[in-house]
Amino acid sequence: MASWIREEIDVVFQKDPAAKSIIEVIFCYPGFHAILFHRVAHALHRRNLTFIARLISHLSRLLTGIEIHPGAKIGKRVFIDHGSGVVIGETAEIGDDVLIYQGVTLGGTGKEKGKRHPTVGNNVVIGAGAILLGPIKVGDNVKIGAGSVVIRDVPPNTTVVGVPARAVVRDGKKLTPWEQLQHDNLPDPQMATLKCFLERLEALEREIKKAREEHEVYIEGGGI
Repeated sequence: MASWIREEIDVVFQKDPAAKSIIEVIFCYPGFHAILFHRVAHALHRRNLTFIARLISHLSRLLTGIEIHPGAKIGKRVFIDHGSGVVIGETAEIGDDVLIYQGVTLGGTGKEKGKRHPTVGNNVVIGAGAILLGPIKVGDNVKIGAGSVVIRDVPPNTTVVGVPARAVVRDGKKLTPWEQLQHDNLPDPQMATLKCFLERLEALEREIKKAREEHEVYIEGGGI
């Protein structure tokens, strides 16, 4: 078995606790199949055999439900988990050790030529249903929450969530490898903002109540 194929198999076991055997990975993992098809299609695309490359990527889409343009650049040990509905555009670039869940889109924002799709760094986790649009740059060690829409650059070592995606902080806590895979276990910035407003409202109500009580005592005591 070629070393690069073995590497693609090993990363499945590293990032998917459900994987039980090599045979299962080889025959039952569409993300693994899509990456293998893409390696071949991309090599042909680089040799200007664009029709054959596109045909292979189209067959891969039919078989796996994952659409990767043969022009996209994908690094080592990239794992697409479940995979259905994943779309990766022509000028997208993905680094090493990236984990992508189902329904992710690395898309463009118009019909312009040149670089029009995202560039993703190393060791990035992209949650289910996340959408990355345009020639943005996502730094290393980034986590993108499920369902997020990313339309701006994301600096390294950042977690982003929401629509549009915004950076959130996890108290500087260093995550374990398994916590890094839990792309649903993320802070909710909207809920945090709402909670802050409610706490402030309660504090104002207490101050108003206290002021009224003091005023009533002042009147009863003959202050007026």
